[in-house]
Amino acid sequence: MSRPSKDEYFMEIAQVVSKRSTCLRLHVGAVIVKNGQIISTGYNGAPHGFDHCLDIGCIRENQNIAHGTRHELCRAVHAEQNAIIQAAIHGASIEGAAVYCTHQPCILCTKMIINGKIKRVVYLNEYPDTSSLDFLKQAGVEVVRMPGGKNELQPEQVPLEQKQSSV
Repeated sequence: MSRPSKDEYFMEIAQVVSKRSTCLRLHVGAVIVKNGQIISTGYNGAPHGFDHCLDIGCIRENQNIAHGTRHELCRAVHAEQNAIIQAAIHGASIEGAAVYCTHQPCILCTKMIINGKIKRVVYLNEYPDTSSLDFLKQAGVEVVRMPGGKNELQPEQVPLEQKQSSV
């Protein structure tokens, strides 16, 4: 057994964190790391004190809302948001940190990542909110997609340049 790289190590931790998710549709985990140390973790689920979707059902599923759209119609706080909030609650700066996410951040999380001055995003699975990658690039945030993840984009949502390069 070979020793995992730091990216592999922190991504495996994000995958374990995702197991705490209370979302019925997608289990997402995030780990914020600064100077090689874990600052905070987060997973997607209902706000503190609210009933979990596991217990009462999914609003998005009931309304047949597609992944990557209408984020406001969801009870869950996203994994990246929860990790950023936990760092703030505990007074830990995330400036210059990296965030390891089991899924590509959505546009809402991306804006929080940018304003939190996180400098590196490492993710495993694609998510059908492709505008987030453009925002991260424009902000100068390094983005790394780990090998072995799933492509959760619908064929009609794959960016044109990806369609052309896969032909």
